[in-house]
Amino acid sequence: MRAFISLDLEGLPHIVSREHLFVKGALYAEARKIATEVVKVVAETLHHEAGVEEVVIADSHGPMVNVLVEDTPSYVKVVRGFPRPLSMVAGAKGSDFAIFLGYHAKAGSGKATFDHTYSSASIDKLEINGIEVSETLLNAYLLGEWDVPVAMVAGDKSLIETDVKEHLPWAVGIVLKESFGRYSAISPGMEKIQELLREGTVEAFERFKREELKPLKTETPVEVKLRFLNSTYAETAELLPFVERLNGKTVRFSAKSVEEAYKTIEVLIFASAGVSSIVNR
Repeated sequence: MRAFISLDLEGLPHIVSREHLFVKGALYAEARKIATEVVKVVAETLHHEAGVEEVVIADSHGPMVNVLVEDTPSYVKVVRGFPRPLSMVAGAKGSDFAIFLGYHAKAGSGKATFDHTYSSASIDKLEINGIEVSETLLNAYLLGEWDVPVAMVAGDKSLIETDVKEHLPWAVGIVLKESFGRYSAISPGMEKIQELLREGTVEAFERFKREELKPLKTETPVEVKLRFLNSTYAETAELLPFVERLNGKTVRFSAKSVEEAYKTIEVLIFASAGVSSIVNR
């Protein structure tokens, strides 16, 4: 049996400052320690209490080298590095179920720490077949296309009580923090966090065994609507012949599958970063 874990930072407990999120940030070492403790307790519970033979961890924030891997057990494989194809769900195909850790609310959410959708530097709003998605939903749609259900999501309360509750009702939702605003939140102590994660992981596996989990599906072809933060990014996206520009900041395109849509979104984000680099250098 194989479980997949996608790990982000912004939805983790006690992560509230931009200094937590960057390699040269003053608090980045603390963030790495928290991330490693969180993912370690889930992986250990999956293996020792649920009998999962292999756990694949996709380190999925920023440079995607956040997890401290010195003591990684033999049953764990870690996906690291950025950029990479399929970003936060690289290595997930073929898994029996997935767990999302440290996930946050979508761009524009209130009382949500670091609310954004994939790229806080370029994306203002992302829709899949008319549904505004968070990273949780976009990743879950791609996993669903591969028939991999999401068993548990642990992160910001604002995410758990919206997208998870509405679109992934079969998944266990674990609140790791309750945000007061974009840069402030309250979280339980780490001992309590570990307890919540162990209990949630066991319950998620029980739901898997009872066949209560469902892959999240959407219709194909997939219509994607993407609103950028800057009109220059929309100008760049419009250079692709299959991308239609709807207004100054918004584009639309169609894809044959969620995977194709996902890859195209990645390309548009990279293109936006390139334009930003050219303009600001």
